[in-house]
Amino acid sequence: MTVHVACLCAAWCRTCESYQQVFEAACAELPQTGLQVRWIDIEDEADLIGDLDIETFPTLLIADDEHVRFAGPLTPQPETLKRVLRAHLSDPRAAKVDDNYVELVRRLRVQD
Repeated sequence: MTVHVACLCAAWCRTCESYQQVFEAACAELPQTGLQVRWIDIEDEADLIGDLDIETFPTLLIADDEHVRFAGPLTPQPETLKRVLRAHLSDPRAAKVDDNYVELVRRLRVQD
């Protein structure tokens, strides 16, 4: 099973600018088997984002082959990110999310 972990940000966002290293370091600590990690600039990859409206940065997406496990904004602290990653990587239950997140995950799977 593939698990997608994506951080949705924008190049103009100062918070995202400093958060990218935090995100990459936290993901590097995770078991890499079956893990697809992406940093997605919502403007550079607008076609991938589609109709999804990201209002708060950074926004984290965690999804597996069947459904979205988590999708939402995070405070930009490393421990918050690590806690959310641990919780949702070990819990395969579906989250209730906007259908546009589900569509984004479908497009991510196509790119694999």
